[in-house]
Amino acid sequence: MSETTKVPVRPSAAHPVWRALRSNPGISIGGGLLLLMLLAAFFAPLPYDPVTPDPANVLQAPSGSHVFGTDANGFDVFSRVVAAGRSDLVLALLGTLVSLVVGLLIGLPLSTKSRYSEGFMRALDAFQSFPLIVLSVTIVSLTGNAIQNIIYAIVIINGPRFIRLIRGEALAIRDGRFIEAAVATGARPRRIVFRHIMPNVVDVCLVQCSLTAANAVIVIAALNFLGIGVSPPDPTWGSMVQVGAQGISTGQWWVAIWPGVAIFLAIASLNVLAGGIQRRVEGS
Repeated sequence: MSETTKVPVRPSAAHPVWRALRSNPGISIGGGLLLLMLLAAFFAPLPYDPVTPDPANVLQAPSGSHVFGTDANGFDVFSRVVAAGRSDLVLALLGTLVSLVVGLLIGLPLSTKSRYSEGFMRALDAFQSFPLIVLSVTIVSLTGNAIQNIIYAIVIINGPRFIRLIRGEALAIRDGRFIEAAVATGARPRRIVFRHIMPNVVDVCLVQCSLTAANAVIVIAALNFLGIGVSPPDPTWGSMVQVGAQGISTGQWWVAIWPGVAIFLAIASLNVLAGGIQRRVEGS
């Protein structure tokens, strides 16, 4: 009687990805939560229109018809908390992307030890000595609360961090032997920067992007809390906290608590994601 031949099972192509996610829960948990919030903000069916108030249901406590309750204007808090991610998260990510581009465009050319680059860095130190959050609030207050001005505020705060980080990493890479080999073979400075240096600063930039996006969420919430962010009636987490803050002492806690929870979750997901990317970089 012949033995049954065992057919080898071909491993699924998803196995390496699944193993990578299991070995690095920071990326899977942080990135998954962030992705879930973005998908909910743009695609989740909302029970009520987030920009249409219902004067007949003002300051209703959480119930079956209004899961998160309603605010002083009759807006459904749940619908507005979910929809606020469209502006808050997108502005944070977009501001982070612009900050990264600014850092690359300025930081890479300054990755030399010339007196011009050193002079620019000293000027950047002087610029960073100012309270940049106050400067950003002033700029948005004077120029208006257009979306591009909010992005400018994020770049003013976070752009110098990217410039310093990218320049520092590029300076360290320039001392590598592979850069000396590229110079010896006659590679042009532009080719060295874009072919050899830039790919090697990507990892550290990804970590900084996650941290910057978390900081941008705080900046956007602060601007909206002060009333100089996104124009009403469009929902934002900061403006919702501002509207509901006065009701906490009188028992209407739900108006401010739920957008505050959303801010916390967004910041936590980005920080956890940054930690996961950092561990991935250190382990690679």
